[in-house]
Amino acid sequence: MHGRAAALTTDIPATGPMTVELNVNGTAVVCDRSGVLWLPDSATLVVSDLHLEKGAAFARRGMLLPPYDTAATLARLGAAIAGYAPRLVISLGDSFHDRSGSAHLPECYREQLRSLQRGRDWVWIEGNHDPDRPEGLEGSFCSELHVDTLVFRHEPKSGAADGEIAGHLHPAARVVRRGKGVRRPCFASDGKRLVMPAFGSTTGGLELRHPAMRGLFDRKQLVAHLIGRDRLYSVAFSRMNG
Repeated sequence: MHGRAAALTTDIPATGPMTVELNVNGTAVVCDRSGVLWLPDSATLVVSDLHLEKGAAFARRGMLLPPYDTAATLARLGAAIAGYAPRLVISLGDSFHDRSGSAHLPECYREQLRSLQRGRDWVWIEGNHDPDRPEGLEGSFCSELHVDTLVFRHEPKSGAADGEIAGHLHPAARVVRRGKGVRRPCFASDGKRLVMPAFGSTTGGLELRHPAMRGLFDRKQLVAHLIGRDRLYSVAFSRMNG
C-alpha cells in the first residue's frame, strides 16, 4: 500500500495507511505504523532505540519510573516479528538503556528475547547507550551493517550519507492545522537517507527543526511519516508550520 501526503486534521477518520512504501537510495523499504522498518526484498525487519530496561537503569540511579517499559516494548516487538516473519532483524543501537542493561535483564525478558531470535539472524548495532555486545543473548554485533544499497548505523553521519538508515535522534514532527497542533514520532526521509523513530515505550522525541537535524536532509525532499494512533500520516517538511 502506497501512502500519500496527508494533512493532520481533527476531522480525518481513524482509517488510512498502516504502512508507507518508500525508495531509499534505490532500495524499497516499508515504514510501519508500529515503528519498525521492513525491507521486503531481503525479508529484513529493522527496529531502533528499544532502550530496554530504561526503568531499571533509572532505578539504579535512585530515580523511580514505572518498571513496565521492557515488557511493553518486547510485546510490541513480538507482534511486529510475528506479522512479518523476518529472516533478519537489525536492532539499530541503544537496544538497552545503558551498558549494563543486558547483564541485569530479568530471565523472563531474556527468554522472551531468545524466543524472538530463534529461527532467524539477528544483528545488534552498537549504540551510544550500549557500546558493548549484549550479554547472554544471541546475534552478531557491529558498528554498521550493509544490506542492498543501504548502510545501517546508530548515529547519522553529518553531511551526505546516501543509503544511510539511522536512529539515535528519535525524530518527531509537529503539524498545526486549524489552530491545533499535533506532535508525533516519525520516520524522516528525503529519499537518500532515513532516520527511524525510537521504538522504546518510554522514549522521547526530537523535532525535525532541531539543530541536531541540520544538514542531514534535503529539506525540499524531506517527508515526515508521522505515527498516528491508527495510521501513518505523510507530511512534507515544507508544509509543516510551528
